[in-house]
Amino acid sequence: MSKSPLNKHLVVILMFCPKCGSILRPKEKAGKKILFCNCGFSKVPEDETVEIREKGTESKKIEVIEQLETHPKIKISCEKCGNNVAYYWTQQTRGADEPETRFFKCTKCNYTWREYA
Repeated sequence: MSKSPLNKHLVVILMFCPKCGSILRPKEKAGKKILFCNCGFSKVPEDETVEIREKGTESKKIEVIEQLETHPKIKISCEKCGNNVAYYWTQQTRGADEPETRFFKCTKCNYTWREYA
């Protein structure tokens, strides 16, 4: 894993509306730059700005896991391979007045089947 420093700097200048507290946005009006708000407030920018700087130091490696099973396991026999452990979950596949359908997935061969209640 190679670590390379980030040479980017992020500079954000924020000013807030004294009427409603929203962030003032820049806009050009009659050739002049002004800061405005949707509530109708506007002003010419001054030196009373707040500056936030962020400097990254290094990048980190992110590992990706292709398949991660999060379903609970149950003891049930797989009809394909005979394994006795499977993941299970329920899902409403029919009308709301009918019971849920239970699905199973074998932990060994990944065969999936359903059971209607």
